[in-house]
Amino acid sequence: MTARPANAHQARLLRLLRDNGPNSRAQLGDQVDLSRSKLAVEVERLLETGLVVADGLAASRGGRRSHNVRLAPGLRFLGVDIGATSVDVAVTNAELEVLGHLNQPMDVREGPGAVFEQVLTMAAKLKASGLAEHFDGAGIGVPGPVRFPEGVPVAPPIMPGWDGFPVREALSQELGCPVMVDNDVNLMALGEQHAGIARTVSDFLCVKIGTGIGCGIVVGGAVHRGTTGSAGDIGHIQAVPEGRPCACGNRGCLEAYFSGAALARDAQEAAQQGLSPELARRREANGTHGTLSAVDVAAAAAAGDTTSLALIREGGTRTGQVIAGLVSFFNPGLVVIGGGVTGLGHTLLAAIRTQVYRQSLPLATGNLPIVLGELGPAAGVIGAARLISDHLFSPA
Repeated sequence: MTARPANAHQARLLRLLRDNGPNSRAQLGDQVDLSRSKLAVEVERLLETGLVVADGLAASRGGRRSHNVRLAPGLRFLGVDIGATSVDVAVTNAELEVLGHLNQPMDVREGPGAVFEQVLTMAAKLKASGLAEHFDGAGIGVPGPVRFPEGVPVAPPIMPGWDGFPVREALSQELGCPVMVDNDVNLMALGEQHAGIARTVSDFLCVKIGTGIGCGIVVGGAVHRGTTGSAGDIGHIQAVPEGRPCACGNRGCLEAYFSGAALARDAQEAAQQGLSPELARRREANGTHGTLSAVDVAAAAAAGDTTSLALIREGGTRTGQVIAGLVSFFNPGLVVIGGGVTGLGHTLLAAIRTQVYRQSLPLATGNLPIVLGELGPAAGVIGAARLISDHLFSPA
C-alpha cells in the first residue's frame, strides 16, 4: 500500500468504510459534511488511488440508485500482540476481519531478537497459507510502556533487553511495510472498541490482567497514552503500603499481589503448606518442575477448591480497590476486564464489581457496567490492525 488519503475528508471516508463495510455514496453522504459534488470528487480520487473499489449498485432509496464502494479487497494488515509468555499474530482484511490467527508460547524475556524471529516465522506461515501476498502495514503490541511517536519501549519492568529497542524501525525493515507500535493493553482497548463489547462507548477503561496488570484509557473515542506513554500502568499503583517487593523496584504494587505471576506464586505456597489438596494434586500432576499457573487456580476453583476461590476473591478485591479510584477520577461509561487471568471468570468479576460499587460514589457507578471482554486473544491483534489502519487512513 503506497497511497494515502490526501485530506481529512478522504481519511474520514476510508475509516467509515473500514468500520461499517461497503456503503453507497448516498449513505456516505449522510455521514460526512460534504456537498454531493464534493463527495463525488473525493470518492473518485480514492477510486483512482486503488484504496477503494466500486462494489455494484446499492439498494434503491427512491429515485436513481446509488453505487456502492468498498475498501480494496486485497488490502492486508498484520496484527502482532506480544505478551509476557506468548505471541499472537493475525492477518486481517481492510475491514479488520481476522482471516488467520496463530498463537505461540514465547517468553518476552528472551529479548527482541528471539521474539521477532518467532513473529516473522509466524507471519511467513500466514503468507504461505495464501491469506496474504504482502502486508500493507503492521501493528505491534508489547507488554510495557512505549514512546509512541518513535515506536520504542521505555524502561519496561518485565522486558529485560527491550529498553530503547527500535521495534518499529526493525520490523518495518523486515516486513517491508509501515509499522506502528503501542502498549498491548491499549491495543486490547482498540480491539474491544472496534469489534467487541465497547463498540458503542466513547469513554471507557480496559483493564488487562495477565502476567502483569495494565489499563487502556479511551477518552472521546481515542486512546490516552500520556506524555511519555506510561498512562494506565495501574499494576504499579500501591495496593499495600510497604508491602511485597515488586519487579519495578517499589513495594506493595497491585501487580505484586494480583496478576498471573502473583497468583501462581500464592497458589504454589498454598500447595506447599498443605492448604489445598486440589492445588497440591495439580502441582504434582504438572511433572518434575511442580509449578502451578493461573490456569490451575481457575480449574481448582471450578472444582470447588475453597483456597483457590479465596485467592481469586482476594485478588479481585485488591484490583477492585484500584479500579474504584480510577472510576471516581475518570467517570467512565464502561469498564472492560480482559487478559489471561479472565479465565478465572465470574468469581473474579464479582469481587471486582463488589469493591468498585462499594467504594466509588453512586453517581459514578449508578449506570456503570463492569464486564468481561468479548474478544479474548483476538482483541490484541484486531487492535493492532486498527492501530496501523488508523495511521494509514490518515492524511500523509
